[in-house]
Amino acid sequence: MKPTVPVLLLILLAAAGLNRAQSRTSLLDLSGILPSLSRPANHSRIFYAVMFDAGSTGTRIHVYTFIHSYSEQLPVLDNEMFHSIKPGLSAYAEYPDTAGETVRMLLKVAKKTVPRLDWKRTPLVLRATAGLRLLPAAKAQALLDQVQRVFDESPFLVSDNSVSIMNGTNEGILAWISLNFLTGHLNSHAKKTVGILDLGGGSTQITFLPKLRKTIESVPKDDYVARFDFLNSTFELYTHSYLGNGLMAARLAALGALGAEGLEWQVFKSSCLPKQFRDDWSFGDLTYQVSGDPEGQAGYKLCYQEVLKVVKGIIHQPYELEDSNVFYAFSYYFDRAVDAGLINNVQGGMLQVRDFKKRAKEVCNKMTKYPSVSPFLCMDLTYITCLLKDGFGFKDSAVLQLTKKVKNVEASWALGAVLDHFHNLKIH
Repeated sequence: MKPTVPVLLLILLAAAGLNRAQSRTSLLDLSGILPSLSRPANHSRIFYAVMFDAGSTGTRIHVYTFIHSYSEQLPVLDNEMFHSIKPGLSAYAEYPDTAGETVRMLLKVAKKTVPRLDWKRTPLVLRATAGLRLLPAAKAQALLDQVQRVFDESPFLVSDNSVSIMNGTNEGILAWISLNFLTGHLNSHAKKTVGILDLGGGSTQITFLPKLRKTIESVPKDDYVARFDFLNSTFELYTHSYLGNGLMAARLAALGALGAEGLEWQVFKSSCLPKQFRDDWSFGDLTYQVSGDPEGQAGYKLCYQEVLKVVKGIIHQPYELEDSNVFYAFSYYFDRAVDAGLINNVQGGMLQVRDFKKRAKEVCNKMTKYPSVSPFLCMDLTYITCLLKDGFGFKDSAVLQLTKKVKNVEASWALGAVLDHFHNLKIH
């Protein structure tokens, strides 16, 4: 059975100058948000939407401003206000009340951004990702319940499906929609689209539009393909989310600390860490003792073998990659490239996969030179190199666009998720 992916194309297509899709189901009554299209053409109206991204390493709030012009069919994105705090909600698994306070604190950003008169018609949504997907169901639900209480107390518009855990497939698809909208690849003249590579703390996603039929036919399971119809065409995306292969979860696996609950006394050693390094490291609601191996060897080759076990046999290699799309890579791909001095922390930049490999070797073989950045920089860069090469199958020469923002909007799934909350295009 094919995955059901609530992908919104309605607003995106309208913004690109395309005709309104014929088949759609509204997820929200927009009568109090969108003005009547029968109004005079020389009027316009601003409206807002608030999306919380509850990730494994932090909680982020996106406050979007849309403009609806009566001379146009549907509104377009005008602005985004963004703020984030750490740690993620999953760190409060034993203290769900604290998670609620985190959300309440971020709501102050929304109250400052959205005019008071618009609060009651501004939708408020939270989607949790891998951090909560990795938790036991009861603990995850307790956190969601606490967020729901805070939402219900807020002055914003809260619908029945305002708080939930997003599955990984939706995360990848909505990020693809967001990036292709922001880069202008969803208009009627665009012949190419961009692929996306998202590296979070708990999971990682790859999504692109294949050119070759064999790419679709050679997938290991049906859930690597998402299909949707619009403008008398059927689009098939290659997409998959790997839970446990985000950067922080990969650290945990490489250290051999998976399933180590109750072993607080154990020290997890790695040749990816400086020999004399020893410290506590937390992920989710657990803390681990980690260290380098003062008696053993360290360096890129040994580190690569450690992280390879996190990738090999788990990550599927699509039949086509660089021949199909330019790939935009963001989240921890961007952050670690900045930490390694490979790109500017504002503009980002184009990198080849070999650039990650080269810098990983330099950092791992001279770890004492980079202590001020992070003792995990060797492990992280080596994992990213391994994930791209031995995981997805990118060549050393493959070019990636590392980005944090596109047109002053955060590169993430959040924009697509907000738009999806307004309308749902049927997927099959």
